[in-house]
Amino acid sequence: MSGFLRQMLVVVRKELKDSSRDRRAIFAMVFGILVGPAVIAFMVDRLIDRERQAEQVRVPVVGAEHAPAFVDWLRAQAGVEVVAGPPDPDRAVRNGSEDVVLVVSDDFADRYRRVRAASVDVVTDRSREASRPKVTRVKELLARYSSEIGALRLVARGVSPEVVSTLRVNEIDVSTAQERAASILNFLGLFMLVSSLLGGMQLATDSTAGERERNSLEPLLVNPVPRAALVAGKWLAAAVASMIAVVLTMTFCILLLERVLAPDIGIRVSIGPPQIVNMLIAALSICPLSAAVQACMGTYSRSFKEAQSYMGILTTLPVMAIAVVSSLYPLNSQPWMYAVPMLSQYMLVKSVIGGTTPSAAAFVVATAVSLALTAVLLALMTRLFRSEQIIFGR
Repeated sequence: MSGFLRQMLVVVRKELKDSSRDRRAIFAMVFGILVGPAVIAFMVDRLIDRERQAEQVRVPVVGAEHAPAFVDWLRAQAGVEVVAGPPDPDRAVRNGSEDVVLVVSDDFADRYRRVRAASVDVVTDRSREASRPKVTRVKELLARYSSEIGALRLVARGVSPEVVSTLRVNEIDVSTAQERAASILNFLGLFMLVSSLLGGMQLATDSTAGERERNSLEPLLVNPVPRAALVAGKWLAAAVASMIAVVLTMTFCILLLERVLAPDIGIRVSIGPPQIVNMLIAALSICPLSAAVQACMGTYSRSFKEAQSYMGILTTLPVMAIAVVSSLYPLNSQPWMYAVPMLSQYMLVKSVIGGTTPSAAAFVVATAVSLALTAVLLALMTRLFRSEQIIFGR
């Protein structure tokens, strides 16, 4: 057994050394792993900026002289700056010089005195995503003013405002801040799964399909080394690369979370050493299986290009399936999910981010299923290495 391990480690060192020489491939792998979290972090940062801008909203008003009380009420609201409106509100909003413009009708004061609904036009451009928080804030202000004036009119006539309120709705949110943050940060688990697939893809492909294409597999098999040791060495090298990618992705994502997310808008994430360890255990448990799948598929492929086409499907299909299913159907932790590769790791990471540490049995089941399927694929890959059609086939 010691000889088998020694031979396997020799193959691992050889594959890792050969892979480390390809600097361009390493750069492409690292860039592909880190660009996704960076883009998501940038998008979250932009959304936070929009929310902050909506807290300090500038409201141009056309026809303010027709509703002085209404304009004074707007000025009294926190974070609201009332300015004179542009001569042409439609053009100002269309060309982007203003996000929203209020136009007070000429008969506002007359209808107000006669206790009628006064007209205020809100000029917006719905195609502009950046202006939506400000438009929403202005509409909320108008609704609040309408509600307050309506209540005062009822009181003036001796009618309680509760007469027109058939329901008093009190929303009770039982979720914690950590759980609300987890619903927004589900991308973290997906990126870990992607990194586990991308990390070992290049090495697994080059050490199998690449060697077949370069005709270097036959001289390698001439050596007095068991096929199982060669297979295990190539697989373990790819698994190590996959694990390094997962650790790198997690470190990068945690750094982004600490610097991008704003606690003042309700997104609070507490990720300490226990959470990091649990997420690492969950994410690393899929690395052996992903490396085995890629190595087995690379062995079956006749060329490096053919293997890359298969790897693209293997990389995107499970991640896209999880993303689509989770967006259409809420994924709550169920015992059977921990026996499904990829889905189990995603649910484990999601639970840890949400502040709920899964049971030890969940981690054991997810890891055991991954290792069991890995053993099956390695046995299949060993059979392929003994097949003359695979070795000499072109």
